[in-house]
Amino acid sequence: MTKHPRGIFERPKGSGLWWVRYSDAGGRERREKAGTKGMALQLYRKRKTEAMQGRKLPETLRSKPITFNEIADQAMEWAKAHKGTWAHDVTQAALLREWFGPRAAAEVGPRELDQKLRAEMQARGWAPATVNRYKATMSLIYRVAVNNGLVEVNPARLVRQLRADNARIRFLSQDEEARLREAITTDCPQHMHELDLALNTGMRAGEQFGMCWEDVDFERAQIRLGKTKNGRVRHIRLNAPALAALLALRRPSAGSGPVFVNAVTPGRYHGQPRASARNWFERVVRKVAIPDFTWHCLRHTFASRLVMAGVDIRTVAELMGHRTLAMTMRYTHLSPDHNLEAVERLARFGSGPTGTRTGTGTSAPTEAAGDGNAQVACIQ
Repeated sequence: MTKHPRGIFERPKGSGLWWVRYSDAGGRERREKAGTKGMALQLYRKRKTEAMQGRKLPETLRSKPITFNEIADQAMEWAKAHKGTWAHDVTQAALLREWFGPRAAAEVGPRELDQKLRAEMQARGWAPATVNRYKATMSLIYRVAVNNGLVEVNPARLVRQLRADNARIRFLSQDEEARLREAITTDCPQHMHELDLALNTGMRAGEQFGMCWEDVDFERAQIRLGKTKNGRVRHIRLNAPALAALLALRRPSAGSGPVFVNAVTPGRYHGQPRASARNWFERVVRKVAIPDFTWHCLRHTFASRLVMAGVDIRTVAELMGHRTLAMTMRYTHLSPDHNLEAVERLARFGSGPTGTRTGTGTSAPTEAAGDGNAQVACIQ
């Protein structure tokens, strides 16, 4: 077992963060974070020399260290003011508080955070994307703290992002939709309009269940979303089924306020805004045995059906509210006719089986096929 010099220690064990313990000029025992083991040795010698010389410590060392809970509180207030998805940050921060809450914020290191995330991933069966979301929330907490001058380092920046496979698109088949609608009609017909709106607008769950009647323009057949995931205002066009769903949901007394409220089930939450469809949707999906399907898959269904209907990818990106075209490119494989047409255009410039060109409408001797310059010019 390796013995460390007296007066320095690693905390937490295996974190790579070293501390010093010493008595100041007044005889008061103190602890101070140093960084690496070598830095701890240097700091320990410096503080011992200062104590022997009777020098006072800097005032910053006399103040109580700020805790992780304190910087998390400030970060969540910032998120509420600036992020449309702040509720997700609050939920994820709750677990981070369990891990680090009362500890000094400056104590938490990247190695410890990485170990915690990987252990939780294994224990709970998290997907890599879930780990990345918790890492992002951790980074947000420390980024706000750094900006406020409360800490100097953001440990989450040194934790490697896990590679998440977002290429798989789960969308609703015609048969699955029929079974789903049948179950909703039987068990909870009052929720059918929610399904219609999701399938015909592609809104995110937070956008759909967070909208108010003031956001709906029936004359122009559109919804104005002020708070979106990307922080930008966007407008949702309403086709006939979506418009019919909203008209059916509109109550005579509902001139303003949330569109979705607990209007059916009596109890303490009657009349309160609803945040999601989980209380009924997951139950219905289990009943009809649709595997690996969540509410967010309805958004994938919206985009997939647009692409399969021949809508160009830029329009799909706009309707989905994607900031970059790369997010929408995941759906391009669902348009085989479009891709086939593209390669067929190339074939029209090639040589047929008899050595004649088909793209110009005129025949040419087969020897011309050997002329590289002529081929390049023709393709261009």
